[in-house]
Amino acid sequence: MAALMEAAKDPGYGAEIVAVGTDREGTRGVEVAKAAGVPTFVVPFRSFSDRSAWDTAMSDRIAEHEPDLVVSAGFMRILGPAVIGRHQAVNIHPALLPSFPGAHAVRDALAHGVRITGTTIHFLDEGVDSGPIIDQVAVPVEDGDDESSLHERIKVVERRMLVDTVGRLAREGWSIDGRHVRFGRTDTKENR
Repeated sequence: MAALMEAAKDPGYGAEIVAVGTDREGTRGVEVAKAAGVPTFVVPFRSFSDRSAWDTAMSDRIAEHEPDLVVSAGFMRILGPAVIGRHQAVNIHPALLPSFPGAHAVRDALAHGVRITGTTIHFLDEGVDSGPIIDQVAVPVEDGDDESSLHERIKVVERRMLVDTVGRLAREGWSIDGRHVRFGRTDTKENR
């Protein structure tokens, strides 16, 4: 989040951060946003009787800020149909999807013995880390890597890729044709 806020200070970047929201109090993203004067909101998951009610409340809070794009970065809760059906959203994931979806991607990649993993930015759909892929960057697995060391190297790449990709989406727009994402606007029905 901090990297996106820093990039957005440049008028040529093309994106403005209109708000930062989360599902729990005290997150670093909210603290950084508050310090930068960016509006924040919290929709605590535990305040709702079920996932659907929380998802609807989250969607409503997002809508109050009228974003063109929702960026899920470091957000470890699945956004459901109320959010995804109403807001275009992207997610950053610490693996080369479709391999190793879910919350333990780095651990799963190491357990599987891969020599290359990486990071993926993709549009959200109703599955888990299954939406159309926008970009991917490979990160080699080094001898002696543990989950922490590998994840730290992936995070460095993720920050750069997230800033670059969100900027391009804001400046150029995008189109989605099936599972294929293209920068720039076209005549498909899923373009922005």
